[in-house]
Amino acid sequence: MTASKPHRPLGIRALNALGEASGALGWRVPGLDEDRLLHAARRATGLEDFDGDHFREGLGRLLRALDEEAQLNTLGRLMARQNVLNYLKNRLELHDYRKRHPEVAEQRIRRPIFILGLPRTGTTILFGLLAEDPANRAPLSWEVESPCPPPAEDASASDPRIARIQRGFDRLHGLAPDLYSIHEMGALLPQECVAITAHEFMSVGLQILFDVPSYQDWLDRQSFVPALRTHRRFLQHLQSPGAERRWILKTPGHLPVIEDLLEVYPDACIIHTHRDPLQVMPSLASLSYTLRGAGSDSVDPRFVGRQQADLWERNLNRALEARERLVDEKDRFFDAQFEDVVADPIGLIARIYEHFGLSLGDEARTRMRAYLRDNRRGKHGAHEYSLEDFGLDRERDGSRFAHYCRRFEIPTGMAV
Repeated sequence: MTASKPHRPLGIRALNALGEASGALGWRVPGLDEDRLLHAARRATGLEDFDGDHFREGLGRLLRALDEEAQLNTLGRLMARQNVLNYLKNRLELHDYRKRHPEVAEQRIRRPIFILGLPRTGTTILFGLLAEDPANRAPLSWEVESPCPPPAEDASASDPRIARIQRGFDRLHGLAPDLYSIHEMGALLPQECVAITAHEFMSVGLQILFDVPSYQDWLDRQSFVPALRTHRRFLQHLQSPGAERRWILKTPGHLPVIEDLLEVYPDACIIHTHRDPLQVMPSLASLSYTLRGAGSDSVDPRFVGRQQADLWERNLNRALEARERLVDEKDRFFDAQFEDVVADPIGLIARIYEHFGLSLGDEARTRMRAYLRDNRRGKHGAHEYSLEDFGLDRERDGSRFAHYCRRFEIPTGMAV
């Protein structure tokens, strides 16, 4: 098959046409000016203090790339502006809450479990299963999108923010109907760390959502420690009203920054998932193509595929280099093959718990089995794609990942 063209409801086509006409007259609507966005966030919240200016470089780099490189249509500019504005408003509110509740800084984040691996390597099923253990807690999408005030532990079902955030996901689904078959999203589902570090304007998720290569080039050269410190403060905030539980966290975005992660979370337990990257790249490219297609009329699937392969080759190589430097610290890591996740995910989790000296109780096992029954593969329909759809070649691109596959004994099903 070939990648389908982005979905365009009539109202969205009209909106984009109006924006294009305005652009022809020299009006870039909506604007992505940094100072105006900062002012809009302050005006919306009535707050002034962003907790320093260290986030400003990433913000500026992102906004310039969005304006000059991403080829956004009117809807895309609206989406980008809303995302940035929400991160800025959250920063203001999070810092204000901490100033009024200094006890938040005393919250302990102990032995969090991080799942690192490319998408489609078993990370989502492990994330969902581990979140079923009553001893664990994952950040939920609605909590990350609207963290202030912090969620009451016993009020998640009735919090009015849930319905509001879910409406946003429903709108996105309307714009990209294929999205849920690639990556399920919802207000009550666990959310990845890329959405938290985006509040520091340091997130690989932004490159997946928009074509912003100069921003990603900048991000590749940065220490991720500042973003991870923001990440830790975010977790402290979320857990402050309730009992302390072990955090379960996930993102492929941590692959290139493993050592930064361990600097901020020195007692972290890391599950590193593995699968032949060539079986993953078309799915990653399809996700980026679908998300970008909602906000741009100039998305080429073959360009997206090659770009994503380049990005994740760099990230996997950096992960491999870090693992080689940390070869004597094996207790920190558990390497999980995709085939083992598929064959017996709860059995795999039992081995993970044993490796990290944790206890897997009967209630957790019961809840995990129920989760598997309710979340069978293909729940939202099959999404088919090929290497060729995204400009990738098995022989040429397989050679990029040969060293990684040999290092972790990943079955490839082909000679490279």
